[in-house]
Amino acid sequence: MSEPGPGPGLDAFNAALNGPVYVVTVASGGKRAGCLVGFASQCSIDPPRFVVWLSTANHTHTVARGARHLTVHLLRRDQRELAELFGGLTGDRVDKFARTGWRPGRDGSPVLSDAADWFTGRIEAVVAGGDHEGFLLSPVEQSPPAPGPAAPPMRYADVCDVEPGHPA
Repeated sequence: MSEPGPGPGLDAFNAALNGPVYVVTVASGGKRAGCLVGFASQCSIDPPRFVVWLSTANHTHTVARGARHLTVHLLRRDQRELAELFGGLTGDRVDKFARTGWRPGRDGSPVLSDAADWFTGRIEAVVAGGDHEGFLLSPVEQSPPAPGPAAPPMRYADVCDVEPGHPA
């Protein structure tokens, strides 16, 4: 019997999904951090829960491990600059929050001024998942409903060419 190989990847499957992307922000231990996230989803209706997967190589992950809350921002398709800021630069070297408007939210977790749709969640659990860890969130605060029709969300295909800012 042969040893199982690494198996097929998920690149083609995920590209076909073309899911939404988010900016996740956090504050802990006097530090702020934020990153572009493509792995996230509602995972329970009752009670409401959402999971965000952060790369273990990412500065945001390091700060999040000491936090009690994360804020998840849904980007609109016209917010490429914000996606590049949080996806293409690392907080190890750059203060991303000096380059965009924000206010402190729950436990100081930054709420981005330009994000119309966001929520802050209490971290209920952290789950290992390979090179990412899942942060299970229970919502504690959210943006007010936006007036008028919702703008189209930014999707993976809109940002798949952004080079990650964190080290590999």
